[in-house]
Amino acid sequence: MTMSKSMQATERDKLVLKLGGSILYSLSSAFFESLIEMMKEYNVVIVHGGGPEITDMLKKLNIETTFINGHRKTTESVLEVAEMILKGKVNSYLTNRLNDHGVKAVGLCGYDAGLLKAVLIDEESLGLVGEIEEVQSGLLTDMISGGHLPVIAPLALTKKGTKVNVNADLAAASIAKALGAGKLLYVTDVPGILDEGELLPEATTDEINQLIDSGVINGGMIPKVQSAVSVLSPGMKEVMIVGGQQSIFQSGTIIGTKITEKGVVAAS
Repeated sequence: MTMSKSMQATERDKLVLKLGGSILYSLSSAFFESLIEMMKEYNVVIVHGGGPEITDMLKKLNIETTFINGHRKTTESVLEVAEMILKGKVNSYLTNRLNDHGVKAVGLCGYDAGLLKAVLIDEESLGLVGEIEEVQSGLLTDMISGGHLPVIAPLALTKKGTKVNVNADLAAASIAKALGAGKLLYVTDVPGILDEGELLPEATTDEINQLIDSGVINGGMIPKVQSAVSVLSPGMKEVMIVGGQQSIFQSGTIIGTKITEKGVVAAS
């Protein structure tokens, strides 16, 4: 018996892409073309950031913004701006670009249909910043089985209905774990970790620390790899750093740097 297209799609491995705010407006045609090829092999979900634009808008509005342990301290006024940028601008822009390339993308945020439920991390210190405790993965799998690509802004609701800001890296990891995704890709402005111009195909967490200490990984690449390392866990044994300015999928292979815990070999 021949499976329907929706059944075939459901059987594919799942993959989550996290698009950083620094790369969103410079994604290349090669990236989109390779993403389309990747979607023939994987069920894909996209989570995006938008931090640089949020910061720019806060400055224009003379609203103070600070970061504590990688989280933006979020007052009600900061959240209002984050929602405006993430939902109103970035999500719409990215969804439209995907649609322009023939992808049936649907923009979402964690408020929609109770997609992302969160708890406040430390309201006194961080304000309205949450961490994901529940993902309505059925909504995403239903969309995927219907041939759609979910594009998610990292905003969420608490069980009391309070809107919260969520770190996009951690939101992507939570969604990947909830979906049982085998791969989590961080799309950046470089093709992966480079050593003297050569792409490193793999690195363990110990090797990452050595590369930082030696200066091979430096500048803006340090927080990128640290974010990738931070989401490794027994349920997420492999993350990759890939580039948004070139093809990320060729001949069935994802192009980038695979990061794993020391001694852990993830399935390719």
